[in-house]
Amino acid sequence: MAPISEAVVHEGLEGVLVTRTRLSGVDGEAGQLVIAGSRVEDLAGAVPFEAVCARLWERPSVDLGPARVQAFARLASVGGALEAAETMDALRAAVAHLPSTAGADEVPAAVAVFAAAWQRRRTGKSPVAPQPALPHAADTLRMVRGEPAPAALVRGLDTYLSTVVDHGLNASTFTARVIASTGSDLVSAVVGALGALKGPLHGGAPGPVLDMLDAVGSPERAEAWLSAELAAGRRIMGMGHRVYRVRDPRAAVLEAAVERLESAGIRTPRLVLARAVERAAADVLAQRHPDRPLKANVEFYTAVLLEAVGIPRALFTPVFAVGRVAGWCAHVEEQRRTGRLIRPDALYVGPVPG
Repeated sequence: MAPISEAVVHEGLEGVLVTRTRLSGVDGEAGQLVIAGSRVEDLAGAVPFEAVCARLWERPSVDLGPARVQAFARLASVGGALEAAETMDALRAAVAHLPSTAGADEVPAAVAVFAAAWQRRRTGKSPVAPQPALPHAADTLRMVRGEPAPAALVRGLDTYLSTVVDHGLNASTFTARVIASTGSDLVSAVVGALGALKGPLHGGAPGPVLDMLDAVGSPERAEAWLSAELAAGRRIMGMGHRVYRVRDPRAAVLEAAVERLESAGIRTPRLVLARAVERAAADVLAQRHPDRPLKANVEFYTAVLLEAVGIPRALFTPVFAVGRVAGWCAHVEEQRRTGRLIRPDALYVGPVPG
């Protein structure tokens, strides 16, 4: 047992390289995200979500339509899972009912179907059956709304799903890889990842961003409101990231997606306010924490975009999972190929027997 003074502990595993991956790379200093060989700016909104899945899964093409139909048929077998009041509790429990043999088509399809069904049930409506011929984003939005969505809204959601599909070894992805490293099945890995995503430090910020915008109300109130929040010791939602030292590149992609909605005639009144709040937040945070670069992260414009395409706030984190689950599946497969159990060490600091 090494003396404490000689040991180096990387709390949170920050800066520790634990694997090699071809799936995504994050450069926090340069503000760059590469997904399967392409910058996120060149991928999201430029190719369909299914094409992004195909890249990650190393397939010629991906069609999730038949798997959505299969997942919908399983709604009767998930018991009371979708009756849970909290959306991520419902989604985690429902996915846990999938058979352990479910693969990388059925699990992502089920996440979309179960999330949409939970939303319909919470509003007293019946779940909507999938239309397998539709693209994944179009059918997901249709199952949530109960009717087909305009093409501009579908493109907005498709862009979002591709933007969040993978992001290095974030907490949920690492959780999935740890579970996969034990030889466990894909469903178990995804259920664990959903548990990690539920945590407010990982997937819970988009909704509170809208709460913040509601509280600010108008651009001219932004600076005073934000300063008061900081003075009270509260966080500014949607600002700062564990990895990025500059503005999150995904924030720019999603901001541009909102702009495209406006160009297509979809009103997005939040955009002007969101931009004003982002500018004011960057200024007040720089004054208060000059040594900490705190810029807009992905959640900031996630909130604006998902609201604009018609996703209810309670469904923000599950819809994040609808995109990210494709990355989880790819990481599980990649981890399986290594065949190496993930088992880091811990520094014991308790009493030592004499």
